Amino acid sequence: MSDDVPALPEGYEISVDPARVDVERVHRWLATDAYWALERPRERFEDAVAHSLNFGVYDTASGDQVAYARVVTDHALFAWLCDVYVDRSARGTGVGTAMVREVRDHLGGLGVHRILLATKDAHGVYEKIGFRPLEKPDQWMALYFARSTRGPSITPE
Repeated sequence: MSDDVPALPEGYEISVDPARVDVERVHRWLATDAYWALERPRERFEDAVAHSLNFGVYDTASGDQVAYARVVTDHALFAWLCDVYVDRSARGTGVGTAMVREVRDHLGGLGVHRILLATKDAHGVYEKIGFRPLEKPDQWMALYFARSTRGPSITPE
């Protein structure tokens, strides 16, 4: 898919190597500064990382992670993009947009034909990459479980 999304800025690199994810840093970002993951337990985040496709952006000089995105996917048909976060020091550099473009291109290369995401406030960022609102949102449903349990207690948010 061609677009006008700038390339990853010089001095950064993207990796899907799960061993490079700075779990402590990314958990801190999400659990303290991301409205969708506030107070998420570290153990739950570690489980999510272990069972997901993880994208990280790293400063090539220091090796520090500056952005993260997690994808839940079957690697064939469907993907859900979530936990997208850019460190405050790297915001406005194009790192986040370039990372999401890389997610799109990576999944497209696998043959995935649908990537979903949810956002409260970053629609413009994702639209640059080609995301659009659901065509028929009335055909989608969700099942919510209480966040504090792994059992069958079902409660809407």
